Amino acid sequence: MRITKGKVIGGHVIVEGEPLDEGSIVTVLISDERSFTLGEEDEAALLKAIAEADRGDLVDGDDVIRKIS
Repeated sequence: MRITKGKVIGGHVIVEGEPLDEGSIVTVLISDERSFTLGEEDEAALLKAIAEADRGDLVDGDDVIRKIS
């Protein structure tokens, strides 16, 4: 897992830095015009959460709602 950024040009996302492998599955987050920077600890936590989701280690949304209701 790695984090990169790019820009939409002509309706396509142009990735900065090293090109992605053909057929790569990507997730695109759209900026709301505010930029942010993650510290090392926050980036590590984000990557850990993404890895958990990739493994299917998820909590059902209905279960969460029941617990907080």
